[in-house]
Amino acid sequence: MATLLVFKEKLKSFYSKYEAYLVPVLKFAAAFVSLLIINKKLGYMAQLNSTAIVLIVSLLCSFLPLNIIIVMGAAFSLGHVYSLSWECVVVLLVLYLLLFLLYFRFSPKDTIAVLLTPVCFALKIPVVMPLSMGLVGSPASVVSVGCGVIVYYVLNFINRNAPAINSLDADGSLVRFRYFLDGILHDRAMIVAVAAFAVTVIVVYIIRRMPVDHCWTIAMITGALMSMVILMFGDLKYHTNISIMGTIVGSAAAVGIVKVLQFFVFNVDYSRTEHIQFEDDEYYYYVKAVPKMSVTIPDKTVTKLDTRKPVQHGESASSIHTAVSDSVSHKTSSAGASSRTASAAAHTPARSSGMQTKPAAKSTLSSYREQQTKGSHAQSGVERLRERNEK
Repeated sequence: MATLLVFKEKLKSFYSKYEAYLVPVLKFAAAFVSLLIINKKLGYMAQLNSTAIVLIVSLLCSFLPLNIIIVMGAAFSLGHVYSLSWECVVVLLVLYLLLFLLYFRFSPKDTIAVLLTPVCFALKIPVVMPLSMGLVGSPASVVSVGCGVIVYYVLNFINRNAPAINSLDADGSLVRFRYFLDGILHDRAMIVAVAAFAVTVIVVYIIRRMPVDHCWTIAMITGALMSMVILMFGDLKYHTNISIMGTIVGSAAAVGIVKVLQFFVFNVDYSRTEHIQFEDDEYYYYVKAVPKMSVTIPDKTVTKLDTRKPVQHGESASSIHTAVSDSVSHKTSSAGASSRTASAAAHTPARSSGMQTKPAAKSTLSSYREQQTKGSHAQSGVERLRERNEK
């Protein structure tokens, strides 16, 4: 768990540092995937099927508000349906206007729910969006999730019934209007899915706000079971032809995906829960405090290695330098003492004859010169040792 928490903190730090670059990239990815799904479902207009057009429009959406992606998706779908039948375009345009009015009135900030709901249907995990919006959204998120469900089923209806629409009489515009409108209004599978997801969003929202331990986990499991029950009951009553095994597997996968969302949004430690009670002049307060799980990112430590050559004979350079310096100072002091003795002997009057004093003075001078020569040799040795250590 500590490793996952460190990864989470690093990911949050990376996002906050490069947010200005990551947000356009994510917008581009959302627009690109949405337009590709529309082209794959419909694809009746060859000009809109071009990959270059999709890339250009996606790049444009990356620098514009997120709601523009919905507008572009609606424009692409209308263009494809126009190549199929202009009567269908009129009905679809009216439907889009109604959905836009509901969406912008109740949940204009849930753009991601409208975009990802059809994507989740295509990936066979549609329960992800009602569970997610019930956890991080509000009861108004029912509108955004419902709009996404209606868009998916309408596009799916057009894809399945395109041959039948083309086979209708070209002069029978009223017949096409009625066929397309009845197909949308009487799609019982769509109605059951909208009802199931609306109930799921509300139930998950109510449970996750309860002051009980593990409320988010209880909410997502209850919501997944609720959606499965409603979808299966609708299949038994209205014959919507849903896959029971696919619904169960998709719901289980949705719970796992939403569990990952909980780790990044609501990760708390219930073992350290505290109950606090205090009062003021008018009220008594009973507070339940649940701490968040957090970890500090460990700092990097840099160790500098000494790359200098090791000194031979197992001795360090500092010890040899100290020993040589002590030797030089000792010899220099000895030479100074000898010089003082020699000068004192030169100025002291001789007690014996001059023949005996001169040889003694010469021997003293010669010993003084020898001491000076040894000191100079020692100093040169110290300098050579310093040069070798520096190299």
